[in-house]
Amino acid sequence: MTDFTMKKDADGVAIITWDVPGKSMNVLSLDGAATLNTLIDEALADATVKGIVITSGKKDFAGGMDLNVIAGMKQGGAQGVFDGVMTLHSLLRKIELAGMDFKTKKGGKPIATALPGTALGIGLELPLSTHRIFAADNPKAKIGLPEIMVGIFPGAGGTTRLVRKLGAMGAAPLLLEGKLSDPAKAKAAGLIDEVVADPVAAARDWVLKATDADLVKPWDAKGYKMPGGEPYHPAGFMTFVGASAMVHGKTMGVYPAAKALLSAVYEGALVPFDTALKIEARWFTNVLMNPSSTAMIRSLFINKEALEKGANRPEAPDQSVKKVGILGAGMMGAGIAYVSAMAGIEVVLIDAAQDAAERGKAYSTGLLDKAISRRKSSEEKKAEVLARITPTTDYAALSGCDLIVEAVFEDPSVKAEVTKKAEAAIPADAIFATNTSTLPISDLAKASARPEQFIGIHFFSPVDKMLLVEIIKGRETGPRAVAKALDFVRQIRKTPIVVNDARFFYANRCIIPYLNEGIRMVGEGVNPTLIENAAKLMGMPLGPLQLVDETSIDLGVKIAKATRAAMGDAYADAPVDEVIFKLADQGRMGRKAKAGFYDYDEAGKRQGLWSGLEQQWPESDAQPELTEVQHRLMFAQSLEAVRALDEGVLEDIREGDVGAILGWGFAPWSGGPFSWLDMLGAARAVEIADDLTAKFGPRFATPQLLRDMAAKGDSFYGRFGAGKKAA
Repeated sequence: MTDFTMKKDADGVAIITWDVPGKSMNVLSLDGAATLNTLIDEALADATVKGIVITSGKKDFAGGMDLNVIAGMKQGGAQGVFDGVMTLHSLLRKIELAGMDFKTKKGGKPIATALPGTALGIGLELPLSTHRIFAADNPKAKIGLPEIMVGIFPGAGGTTRLVRKLGAMGAAPLLLEGKLSDPAKAKAAGLIDEVVADPVAAARDWVLKATDADLVKPWDAKGYKMPGGEPYHPAGFMTFVGASAMVHGKTMGVYPAAKALLSAVYEGALVPFDTALKIEARWFTNVLMNPSSTAMIRSLFINKEALEKGANRPEAPDQSVKKVGILGAGMMGAGIAYVSAMAGIEVVLIDAAQDAAERGKAYSTGLLDKAISRRKSSEEKKAEVLARITPTTDYAALSGCDLIVEAVFEDPSVKAEVTKKAEAAIPADAIFATNTSTLPISDLAKASARPEQFIGIHFFSPVDKMLLVEIIKGRETGPRAVAKALDFVRQIRKTPIVVNDARFFYANRCIIPYLNEGIRMVGEGVNPTLIENAAKLMGMPLGPLQLVDETSIDLGVKIAKATRAAMGDAYADAPVDEVIFKLADQGRMGRKAKAGFYDYDEAGKRQGLWSGLEQQWPESDAQPELTEVQHRLMFAQSLEAVRALDEGVLEDIREGDVGAILGWGFAPWSGGPFSWLDMLGAARAVEIADDLTAKFGPRFATPQLLRDMAAKGDSFYGRFGAGKKAA
């Protein structure tokens, strides 16, 4: 079987159907492209064929390019990538010109695309080369070019065609943000042409009636002018100046794809269309050969997808959750209730007081009302979701629950009490999960009569927005509990990582040193603006001081006190405590108090760093180099990730990289801490870590694993990649 097949009907319409065998979603391979090329040639040469309709044999049109194709291109180096991309350009340009005489613009055959559902990446670039795009009236379908989200940009003509179709300003959110639209919004934006009940029938009717003029793309017509103006036009000049500033402001120069995309658009707008395609191909090649794109594709697409599909799921029957009991209706419990109900799961939401339980349910009401106001939901959907949530104080209502998620106050005695109450009411085979960010799971499991059915599920706040869920195995946690947790996370459409029990687990273990290093530097007299901007220039979404404010300074104080009590003389963060305790004593608890490292207005909007920092911790006359500050912030996180791997807390570096990006925003351009260290090279990483240790102490001590890798010339993905266990 081939990826593309063609049938010609009695009216002279050739229907080319894309249906990749053995895959739920069409992806384009080089073999598939060659088959399509042959079929297009055949249809154009056949005098009985009046027009062509390209459609899909699946419920969706296509999900993009087969990543194995990209990997294959890269094996041939830059020339291999460029040649492969130009092969695609040649095919799509052939479809666009459709056999017409280029001088007279006559004699071509109309080619339309019929999209039954989602069309992404090359799945939209191909339709953009046809003469008219018809999409099914399917509100669940997503149409767009999301390549920028995984570190590349549309390189099969999508960038050049979209800018010439919509103008630089109109194309910007689709190209630079990877914005996806349903068919109705895609039509309103000018991305597609028609939304109909039967796109194949509509496309077929159109090709039979199309004229020569209908086949000429605007950029091939005489006198074409780009919407919004070319770069040398006064209006266009301002657009491109603004776009350049916006891109650099958002990316801080660390995301190569965004800069390359803008370069391809700008340079392409100065030349004829076919030359612009070559420019696009060259910039695409430049990005694809950059290690950042390799790392982003691997972490944010390949590894993320593998984890979501259960790459590390133990062997066990299906453990899908039918009814979940949530203990605690505070912010976290309410959020878990919302995402569970949205996934179609029946929810029992328990709190000590009925009004508190009702407030927990009201949180879902608020989120649904907001979605309705933005036309992303409906009153019917709201009623359906809310009907699944039962707020109560009665533990007997937990009868029939196959999963319990405890989300009460971070106090072991309180958690132990509700664990025993719940286990008295739930079925014997139910799994009990505790949502905690710091308390050891093995210790909490002592309150359970079924420790093999006890597991940690650490949600990140706010639950409805954060994509990561950290699943923690206690010493006695059994495989069915792990499978249950993974299946639940998949149901609520989150990305799971599975780690072993240890202080702060994985995410908090790595993020706390980042926060502490920023705070420590304030105490040392490093300019706070330098600290914050150093982080952002490395691709961190928030500087450490802003992130402390967001998570709250009093939480930091609480964690510090608990950690100091547990570690005793081994506790090494007293300089950090001096800063945050002093802020807390002055009531500067962070954003929620409208006062922290930053000042805030009455609405809670951040105004700038607090001027009082200078009085409290005067800046040193000699400020460190930017690179040194960046190394301190990045190595504080990355070395902790290596230690977590070396100690067996992490079992899979894929989880380490994906978890870092989704959990706390570790420089997404780098692919995560292990990918970043691979870019640096183990030898260079050891050199930097040893230098930091000499200057700032043992918290930067090089893990033996990293030192061994440097000696052997190993990389993390060379040694532990493709799901290899870190043992």
